[in-house]
Amino acid sequence: MSILKRAITWWTGQTLGTQLFTWRNGVKVGEDEQGNLFYTSKDGKRRWVIYNGEIEASRIGADWHGWLHNTWDDPPTSKPLAHKPWEKPHVENLTGTAAAYAPPGSIRRTEPVARRDYEAWQPE
Repeated sequence: MSILKRAITWWTGQTLGTQLFTWRNGVKVGEDEQGNLFYTSKDGKRRWVIYNGEIEASRIGADWHGWLHNTWDDPPTSKPLAHKPWEKPHVENLTGTAAAYAPPGSIRRTEPVARRDYEAWQPE
């Protein structure tokens, strides 16, 4: 069943077609901290990623994203980007999960918000 599943589904990992194409035409360029594998074609015209786990584009950091989209020619493995001390580490998009950001006053927050800048209207 897993071979059939890999042949027709793309959301659980690479399909057999992608694996065959990568085996025949791909040259491994590198791997990021999440275990995603990055490839380029032998002629250098195409670039792609094989995700480690869930296929979610926001799991790729800015370094590899720029290389994938031809923003720069050299991959981060051969020419790492200079990072500023104020830059935060990459975090995938958490929208729709329990860890998503909820602003103060949101009904998704568990703790009540004490507001001092609002006074309820009272009819006379």
